[in-house]
Amino acid sequence: VQLQAYGGGLVQPGGSLRLSCAASGSIFKINAMDWYRQAPGKQRELVAHITSGGSTNYADSVKGRFTISRINAKNTVYLQMNSLKPEDKAVYYCNAHLYTPDLRRAKYWGQGTQVTVSS
Repeated sequence: VQLQAYGGGLVQPGGSLRLSCAASGSIFKINAMDWYRQAPGKQRELVAHITSGGSTNYADSVKGRFTISRINAKNTVYLQMNSLKPEDKAVYYCNAHLYTPDLRRAKYWGQGTQVTVSS
């Protein structure tokens, strides 16, 4: 199983970015999918969570600015980030909670994509 994240980059404060993360490989079903981020010198933190049914949760710091969504048929999760702030600068990671074809539960991480917010 591989998770490929992309869409990061450099954006000015107040700008927007859309991150994507596609899962591929031996997957029976993906349950929840998450976006985390890790800023330099800080612990990795959960940014947004979405269940297979579409229920979502967000960190307080991003509520009202970020939106997580997914397309189950494509095993893909998105993170739309609006009104970006310098403190949103971090490496963003996706992960997937899934079942393999032999019905093992597993959790996989993507490789991370850098988001920099600076003027």
